[in-house]
Amino acid sequence: MPEFEFYLTGSLEKIFPDSDPRTMDTVGRISILKGEVPAVQIAYTRRCSREKLPYKYQFQCEVTGIAAPARFRDVELVPSAFPCYEVTDENYLSTRPGLFPDLLKPKKDNFITPMPGQFRSLWLDFPDTAMLEAGLYHVSIRLTMLPEVCMGDGTLQKLGEDTVEEVLTFELEVGEAVRAPQSLIHTEWFHADCLADYYGTEVFSENHWEIIEKQIALAGKELGVNMILTPVFTPPLDTAKGGERTTVQLAEIELAEDGYHFDFSKLKRWCDICRRSGIENLEIAHLFTQWGAEATPKIYVTEDGVKKQKFGWHMPAVSLEYRRFLEAFLPALQTKLEEFGFDREHVYFHISDEPSKENLESYMQAKAAVEDLLKGWKVIDALSDYVFYEKGIVEKPIPSNDYIQAFIDHGVEDLWVYYCCGQSDKVPNRFFAMPSARNRIMGVLMYLYKIKGFLHWGYNFYNSMFSIEHINPFFDTHAGYAFPSGDPFLVYPGADGEPWSSIRAEVQREGLDDMRALEELEKRVGRERVVEIIYENVKEKITFEKYPRDAQYLYRLRNRVAAEMREAAEK
Repeated sequence: MPEFEFYLTGSLEKIFPDSDPRTMDTVGRISILKGEVPAVQIAYTRRCSREKLPYKYQFQCEVTGIAAPARFRDVELVPSAFPCYEVTDENYLSTRPGLFPDLLKPKKDNFITPMPGQFRSLWLDFPDTAMLEAGLYHVSIRLTMLPEVCMGDGTLQKLGEDTVEEVLTFELEVGEAVRAPQSLIHTEWFHADCLADYYGTEVFSENHWEIIEKQIALAGKELGVNMILTPVFTPPLDTAKGGERTTVQLAEIELAEDGYHFDFSKLKRWCDICRRSGIENLEIAHLFTQWGAEATPKIYVTEDGVKKQKFGWHMPAVSLEYRRFLEAFLPALQTKLEEFGFDREHVYFHISDEPSKENLESYMQAKAAVEDLLKGWKVIDALSDYVFYEKGIVEKPIPSNDYIQAFIDHGVEDLWVYYCCGQSDKVPNRFFAMPSARNRIMGVLMYLYKIKGFLHWGYNFYNSMFSIEHINPFFDTHAGYAFPSGDPFLVYPGADGEPWSSIRAEVQREGLDDMRALEELEKRVGRERVVEIIYENVKEKITFEKYPRDAQYLYRLRNRVAAEMREAAEK
């Protein structure tokens, strides 16, 4: 019989098939608020023996010591032929193409099958901790070999009296406090067209709506997303100039002799899905094209009974025809959004994505063309150049985390932040090739700098760069060698329209929970004391480029927060 090895690791470990995992021995305890979703991993391997046939030994995994039910998911290896850009830093796990642990595939049972000569891992978490009593739980995970082994010909052979059993343990401390509603506004751009394309279903067919709702529900109910990009017309994003993406337009538009008429029934269905899924805010598709605001989005309009593309690359951004359309469309849209449960405090408009200094003039012209129509509504845009804010062109900027320091130094309040493919050096991000701690640390940073919102462009972008081709995200994880793996999408399109989460998605949510725990502690001891705890054993100023990089820092921080809460409760 071969030898088997089992190790308990934290959620911040990435288990590669050819590397020994780092265990939880140095921490041993996970601290949470009620309602958080604590996770551990079981790393396992089968040492190569002299067996010539591919016998499959299975182990059953049983969890005791806690009333909350455990959820089991396999950590699947996903290929990355493009893990990073040429410029990197020392805080990468690898810069070589290869297989990376990322996909969390749901399991129908609690069995694992160790593979010879490689490590694999099982993701084990507890989705429902709100029902637990506060206290310290001693959690045991028992791994027991099944009495039969699957032979190479598919038959089962009973094992002898020899058997293998392993018990792994950790402590879970559940605090008295219940996780409060998330204060941070968190948006992941939702690409409804990519779902229709990947599953080969008609846009806004019943099947498409079901798939959309499942992916929005995962985002809102489990991953800390509370704002969704809403395609009132096809978002003018990641599209080659002169090209187009699959049309996803929630607004039905008709132009008659007496002007424009609108049917927002699809938008109402979208809003209903969002409210059911915990999505409290909507961001409306950009009103002008990306990287310069030179043209109008692709918009279909029915005239004389014929639906045709009236706006798009051929129509200049500041054309009188588009202005006339917006004069009718935006007030009607705003009225319906309020009717559907999203008032002006929960709706965000965009002018154009990621303008640069070179686009300053065209962006200003586009903004001026709609400024009066957006009065009293929130307008935000992702950008990196401080000059847009300095000149008053953008009142609510969203700088990238590698350019945010200029905004911080100038005392800009209520800042948002984003990162994407370009933030690959020094700052946090969620590429496959980066340590999970580099992903999760954003929660601490956003607390320290009082960040109000976080934006990422890739929740489910399953296209190549510029949307020239559709891709299979289980094979192409980099949008056709355009963006490092881990940037274009956060969740996978699973079987039967079910979305499958990722290590990156779960770890990012842990970071958001860190932020909430720090805010909860602040209510009890004050912000100054919380900052002192964050800086314990940290020798330099924490910024978006300089921050604790070790996963142990994050585990210890949460344990310190738990201890401080206990002390505050006893006073």
